[in-house]
Amino acid sequence: MSEEIREPSATAAVPSRRTVIGWGGAGLALGAAAAGGAALVARDGDTPVPVGDSRAAVPFHGPHQAGIATAVQDRLHFAAFDVTTEDRAELIQLLKEWTRAAERMTAGAEVGGGAYGGLPEAPPDDTGEALGLKPSRLTLTIGFGPTLFDGRFGLTDKRPGALVELPKFPGDNLDPARSGGDLCVQACADDPQVAVHAIRNLARIGFGTVAVRWSQLGFGKTSSTTPDAQTPRNLFGFKDGTRNIAGTETERLAEHVWVSGGDAEGGAAWMDGGSYLVARRIRMNIETWDRTSLAEQEDIFGRDKREGAPVGKAREHDEPFLKAMKPDSHVRLAHPDTNGGATLLRRGYSFTDGTDGLGRLEAGLFFLAYQKDVRTGFIPVQTSLGRADALNEYIQHVGSALFAIPPGVRDKDDWWGRALFS
Repeated sequence: MSEEIREPSATAAVPSRRTVIGWGGAGLALGAAAAGGAALVARDGDTPVPVGDSRAAVPFHGPHQAGIATAVQDRLHFAAFDVTTEDRAELIQLLKEWTRAAERMTAGAEVGGGAYGGLPEAPPDDTGEALGLKPSRLTLTIGFGPTLFDGRFGLTDKRPGALVELPKFPGDNLDPARSGGDLCVQACADDPQVAVHAIRNLARIGFGTVAVRWSQLGFGKTSSTTPDAQTPRNLFGFKDGTRNIAGTETERLAEHVWVSGGDAEGGAAWMDGGSYLVARRIRMNIETWDRTSLAEQEDIFGRDKREGAPVGKAREHDEPFLKAMKPDSHVRLAHPDTNGGATLLRRGYSFTDGTDGLGRLEAGLFFLAYQKDVRTGFIPVQTSLGRADALNEYIQHVGSALFAIPPGVRDKDDWWGRALFS
């Protein structure tokens, strides 16, 4: 196969009907798509990327994987995979092939020899549905689940201490078919077709070695990692992620998100520069919420619906006075001061998957949170919320997964997971 990158068309981008409409449920984003459209700067490693420029390519190489501190894109396609081979060499080869494909797709290029021009008797290397589209700030982020360390590939001694089995939290109603996975790939982009194309091609490359276990499409980002951008809103209509870690806050990222050498326990030195991802599919009872009074809605969150200001304050970013909120308010229970300082970098998305057959929307939040250690991050926060959060009457966690996110791919000779399999 030719390794020459086919450059994307230089024609000026014109929004298409597909881009405007996106996935079928995008109209329910409640204005969240308007967030983050300013000419701000996001960073991956040390390379600035203009926010909102759908023609831009986010650098793939760096000390950390893109798609974590990167300015949150508008669309998501997340997939968890089961590894179907028990051949270590075959898995390593797949990770190398995935890395090379990811390098090309994030640059706006076709995979391998491209979608046409090859042998007529053979399938093309690229599926072709992204031909002519811009990079759309596509990022691809890989993770390794606890089950990858079950002994099949000689990795048992390299399982990080922080890659624990998440406990069953109060109110959980988890579907095993939407939980877990040996591997995950998070594809984020400003064009839904670019994100779907990326996952589709990785799944095609992995045929016979991995199989998709479950996947999730997302729209209307519900958190921002960009300073000064308008805070997005979730499907309940409230601003979400007001206090989220920004991609430019290097000190907070180092404290709460990136694993450093001293944090890597035992044989997990390969996690230096990585992070841990919790993915939770949270079903929202939209119809019940929509019949709830505004006053009760605001009491449940602990913020006003218009401005997003905490109780007793005038502006969204005013420091909340927790004791002024009801003891079971969501903001009070999720706040770092309530949870020993636990702080997460969130980059979740809304979803709608049709109806449940009873006339109710199958909709909610696909929660994604990165942290240095789930034992001091997500677990204490969700334990606090699960026990007492008034919002629990309107939501239910129905899918769950945890992944170790390795460090970034340094250069053309590096590949996803190299340090783990060395």
